[in-house]
Amino acid sequence: MTTSSPKETVLLFINSMNAEDFDAARKYVSDDMKFIGVMGSRDNADAYFKDMSKMKFKYNLKKVFADGSDVCLWYDIDMGGKTIFTSGWYHVEDGKVDWFKVLFDPRPLLEQPPKKAAAQAH
Repeated sequence: MTTSSPKETVLLFINSMNAEDFDAARKYVSDDMKFIGVMGSRDNADAYFKDMSKMKFKYNLKKVFADGSDVCLWYDIDMGGKTIFTSGWYHVEDGKVDWFKVLFDPRPLLEQPPKKAAAQAH
């Protein structure tokens, strides 16, 4: 499946992810797509979608930049109760995303929830 521009390809991919239509999203990436993230990487599309279908992140786009085959997104990602401001750099080849890198400050995800005080015996 090809589209008219790398920007359109990336936006269709993100919109499909938001709709949790992972079959549609999969059509916008190459089989050997590489994902590089702050907290891990995936070396192919099947591994990426296996994880993403469990996490079901929501992407709230703030800004889109396109330069040739490269598209940069700034977005808030709802990661299961924590919203993280993130930048994604997507590369499109032959009408499909073939790699992307995501950068964000991971500290909010790594913070431990405050411990509740043990109930006092009466």
